[in-house]
Amino acid sequence: MRRESLNELVEVLHSRHEQCTYTVKLTFFQIAYVVTGSGFLHINNNKISYQEGNLMLLTPNDEYHFQVENTTEFLLVKFSRKYVNDSSWNNVNCMECVLYHASHVMGCVLKNKPDEPIVKHIAHALIHEIANNDLYSKDAILHFANALIAVTARNLTKMRSEHIQANTDAKIHSIIDYIQTNIYLPEKLRSNIIAEQFGLSETYLGTYFKRQSGETLSSFIARYKLRLIEHKLKFSDIRINEIVSEFKFSDESHLNKFFKKHRGISLTAFRKT
Repeated sequence: MRRESLNELVEVLHSRHEQCTYTVKLTFFQIAYVVTGSGFLHINNNKISYQEGNLMLLTPNDEYHFQVENTTEFLLVKFSRKYVNDSSWNNVNCMECVLYHASHVMGCVLKNKPDEPIVKHIAHALIHEIANNDLYSKDAILHFANALIAVTARNLTKMRSEHIQANTDAKIHSIIDYIQTNIYLPEKLRSNIIAEQFGLSETYLGTYFKRQSGETLSSFIARYKLRLIEHKLKFSDIRINEIVSEFKFSDESHLNKFFKKHRGISLTAFRKT
């Protein structure tokens, strides 16, 4: 098994395979787009089929290889942990979506039908720039790679909750969008504020959210916050006092108590394991 690392914050590779690839352990994030072909992705002891047009997300410490059934052309966009932590993504919340869903997404993440031709267009633009290596190709490649990451993040939002289906009331998706956007602003996540924002009574908000999502509002907010904290600890070098500041905890002790209550382990111990 090979362990792969990056020389740049972002790297893009276009390759063609007629047989199974060797097993790799990643130290970075990787988006794999299937340009042509079909087969199976073996990842962390799971086997998932792939076909033309599939878009898959792989994360640090994943062990995988492709079992090629029909000659396959891949476009791989690789980006580092540091790139995930880049503050320039904060305005669109893209990287938070990738972090939140990083460890439990399997198979194709392309759930939004209108995005399929967009992804195909971006992929072919990247392939063109790689092949031609023209003036400003490096800048163009970075631009298209960022676009592909953004579209991936948009599709990952379709997987917000295990219990929320695509055909549920549209308002629940708006409420979840609001929560995700304001996850670092606890004053905006109080139930009375959310209820006022969406024209609901505070009492009804709790009942409505539980019925639509299968969990309480406070549970969803805590779970989302915990998962972000968890992945920041796993996939970045961010200091614990920076997480305290980001999520507006009063101090490290408060954050540690919150984390230990839900995860049964301290922040430092979790990062070490």
